[in-house]
Amino acid sequence: MPDGVKEDIDRRWNDLGDFIREQRSIGQLSLRKLSEMAGVSNPYLSQIERGLRRPSAEILQQIARALEISSETLYVRAGILEEPSEGVDPIGEIRRDPRISEDQKMSLIRIYDSFLREKSVGLEPQTSESQTSEPESSEPERESAATEEES
Repeated sequence: MPDGVKEDIDRRWNDLGDFIREQRSIGQLSLRKLSEMAGVSNPYLSQIERGLRRPSAEILQQIARALEISSETLYVRAGILEEPSEGVDPIGEIRRDPRISEDQKMSLIRIYDSFLREKSVGLEPQTSESQTSEPESSEPERESAATEEES
């Protein structure tokens, strides 16, 4: 293996370990607590954080679950998955979130879809300023048109 490729792989594993340590710190978890939550040994997790071990996708999934982050985030950092090229998939992320119920997921997806429909039609949410500056509707014109149709 060329030196540049080996260095890149080593850098990825070190970056992954740094990221896990950072997430553990944000979650205010000790190494021991995270290892218990993830179901891995304390020394093994320590070696992962220092970039000395290369965990399997299954171990990364266990760590991600314990940190309450997506497994995909760790897979990308480890080089197991490519970074998404199309951007974020909000609906997929909502569906994968284990912290909310199925009913809550469906509600969020409906709301998100309604925002997308509004934007595609060109509707903008109305503010109180835009409501007052619009011309008033001409109800008498509608009434007279209805009266003409009846006759």
